[in-house]
Amino acid sequence: MPRPVRSGNTPNDQPKYTVEKSDLPLHCPLPEMSLWNSHPKVYLPIEATGKAKCPYCGTEFTLLASEDSGSKATI
Repeated sequence: MPRPVRSGNTPNDQPKYTVEKSDLPLHCPLPEMSLWNSHPKVYLPIEATGKAKCPYCGTEFTLLASEDSGSKATI
């Protein structure tokens, strides 16, 4: 399950999320975001570089390496 890197005070204000391979294909907004319908769903290509940024809201996503996927620590 995607995890926010830091918390804030309002819905969808998480600027960064870490995701695992089990979360793919990646799209924004994520279903667990409080304002999941805040913009059209867009699929983000994260597999090649390990990073992706939503063109609508600017949320940044980082893909955990496979050897780290069992870890609960965020980047």
